Amino acid sequence: MFCRKAKEDIELFDRDFPQSAPLLPVLAPQKSHDYVLVAHKDEEAEGGQETQRTLKQKAFIEMLRKKNIKVLEIPHDDKLFYGLRAPDEVFEDYKYLLKVSDACNWIEETTAVVPQSTRIRIVHHILHHTYLDNGAGGRQTEDLHELLKQHVFETFFCLHEKRAQKELRTNWARWSSLFIRQPFSEVKAYFGEKVALYYLWLDWYTKLLVPAAVLGMLVFLYGLAFFNSNPLIKEVCESDIIMCPRCDKRCPVWNLSDTCAYAKVSHLFDNEATVAFAMSMAIWATLFLELWKRQRAKHVSKWKVYDWCEEEEELILDIVNDQDCKPKHFRHSYLRSMLVLILVTLMLVVIIGIAHAIVVFRVVAAPLLSEGSWEFIRDHANTVAVLLGAVLHYLTIQIMTRVNRWVALKLCDLEKTRSSTATERSFTVKMFTFQFFTLFSSLFYVAFFLGRINGYPGSYVRVAGRWRLEECHPSGCLTDLFIQMAVVMVLKQTLNNVFEFIVPWCKQFFRRRKAKRMERKCGHCYRKTCCDKSGCVEPCDVCKLRNWLLNYHLADTNAFSLFNEFLEMVVQFSFTTIFVAAFPLAPLLALLNNIFEIRLDAIKMISLERRLVPKKTNDIGIWTNVLEAIGVLAVIANGLVIGISSDFIPRLLYRYYYGPCAVSGVYTNCMKGYIRNTLSTANLNETLVRKDFITAQLMTHGLNVTQCSYRDYRHHEDYTLTSQFWLILAVRFAFIVLFEHVLVVCKFIAAWFVPNNPLHVKNQRLEDKQKRLKEELRQRRSRTPAE
Repeated sequence: MFCRKAKEDIELFDRDFPQSAPLLPVLAPQKSHDYVLVAHKDEEAEGGQETQRTLKQKAFIEMLRKKNIKVLEIPHDDKLFYGLRAPDEVFEDYKYLLKVSDACNWIEETTAVVPQSTRIRIVHHILHHTYLDNGAGGRQTEDLHELLKQHVFETFFCLHEKRAQKELRTNWARWSSLFIRQPFSEVKAYFGEKVALYYLWLDWYTKLLVPAAVLGMLVFLYGLAFFNSNPLIKEVCESDIIMCPRCDKRCPVWNLSDTCAYAKVSHLFDNEATVAFAMSMAIWATLFLELWKRQRAKHVSKWKVYDWCEEEEELILDIVNDQDCKPKHFRHSYLRSMLVLILVTLMLVVIIGIAHAIVVFRVVAAPLLSEGSWEFIRDHANTVAVLLGAVLHYLTIQIMTRVNRWVALKLCDLEKTRSSTATERSFTVKMFTFQFFTLFSSLFYVAFFLGRINGYPGSYVRVAGRWRLEECHPSGCLTDLFIQMAVVMVLKQTLNNVFEFIVPWCKQFFRRRKAKRMERKCGHCYRKTCCDKSGCVEPCDVCKLRNWLLNYHLADTNAFSLFNEFLEMVVQFSFTTIFVAAFPLAPLLALLNNIFEIRLDAIKMISLERRLVPKKTNDIGIWTNVLEAIGVLAVIANGLVIGISSDFIPRLLYRYYYGPCAVSGVYTNCMKGYIRNTLSTANLNETLVRKDFITAQLMTHGLNVTQCSYRDYRHHEDYTLTSQFWLILAVRFAFIVLFEHVLVVCKFIAAWFVPNNPLHVKNQRLEDKQKRLKEELRQRRSRTPAE
């Protein structure tokens, strides 16, 4: 097997280093460095006097050598490359500690050869827990992170394995594999369980989006089927009702029939099927999570990490790094927690304030656009203002994402968490909370406040006493929410994918062009110079440096690389479930995006980025709790959207209580007159009403208008709310309570009905444990002398 691997390595090397000399027929496997450190050469050091930066470089390398880490230094141009390789004793200690641990004692690595992914993970831990002695009382304070800040070292990275990289590129990381099953076990062996579980989760999420997308399409097609025959659309398109001006000064009175197209679009998403779809999506979110837990259990059991404990592995790695280490105790400070809570609250207030600023922008933009020189924009000022507000919202998201990350990191530093796992959990919760408010604050305004706090003629609510708040269309407010969600979701997914691929590709392209082409000094690589006396493949320094440079010129990765992918998909999951009643096509857009997202991420990780540090885990971590919270929010939000934002309840009451069918008892054409019923009339001759408009606004076809209509349930005489308004409000709240309680019960039943662990997984784990215990007993008896 070693010979076969060696031959494959030779073929890969021949492709990169063409040569005419024949290769040895049989070679041992190639030795590989576990990590590479890169530092700048200090020009001042050439004069004979070493600078502080050079002294720290040498001191840090010496500390690594004291830990028996083999270090190979290769200079190249103005940089120094340090290849790091840990001795076999480190991995033997690691395997032994795994075997005697409580939770990690039955994985394959306790007996098998330690894979390269595990070697990288162990060396990564040692590298980040090696400190310089600052000479003040013997305290060790400067670690690799601090040295990078001081520019003592430029960067560090682990190396791609050419053979495994080629196999993954052929079978997985290519566009032609869009509809081919992903090789999760191979991904796990190369990138570790954490990356493999991300792709497993994304694959499962994408598959479960298929039924959701089909349901969304059916809702859309249902609305499309009655596009021209729906009585409400006909009433709008054939109406002679004159509506009140939608803004000050330039907006004239207008005919309701002018917005026929808007009414048709509204009906596509606000129809009778929307309620059933929203309920289905809430149950879908629960089933997705429960079925995902089963899928996860099947694979982590197969990978022998079902009982894996990250905190216990950190203890093992600490001991491997330093046998005299002390455990990091759990700590909690109520003062720190209170301070963090206050700062988080202040940050959320700032984010909500930004959402209010976007609302003000829309309020100010609408009248300004109505006074523009372009006739099309003047006629559609409100719609254009909504679109501009959505684009501004997207730009705000991009800016605030960076601000939110910086704030979340500072808050984690303030908390002083015990371990990297705890830090990751804390950062995830804070970052997602900030992102959620950044994304959805503006949407919550559009869904629940737009058109409900704007007042009425004679008593309009104004910003700074000047600009009127926006109004909803007589066909409903759901279309504004749909436009906002569609623009943000499409822009976010499309542009993010473009930048995710283009930016690393451009960086790699320009870095390689800028780098000097190396002269191949070794003419017989993998034949003479690259073999030691025992025949083991050991590439010469030139060949090693070439491989290191190939990895060096790839796009950088860090601890947040995988977090960014998870955050992007969980935010998409939020769009797919929360407010899905207003945008039934969201699951379809998410499905199309994810089909390409999987391969895009794979190509990026394999070909365009440095290798991620393989991490071992048995779950997606705190993201499971985040997804469960989103599922609960989806129930609440969709209940509020249907109960408050949509016209489902007013239409229902009109059909069975106020409409012609309820009055006459003849159930034909029950929705006739519904639009007129939802409108109130303002007398333009009254002084209070007249002061909100100018004379030019009240002219149509050369005639002076004395009455206009607006969307509300108010008496014509004193503008007080009618009894119909209060009845609709009561039924709205009753529906919300009933909707949410029914769905919560359905979610609990679905969660109970689908167990987290498949039976065959439980049985397999029992058999594995019994087999391991029998083996331990057999070994014990073989070591005990016969009596």
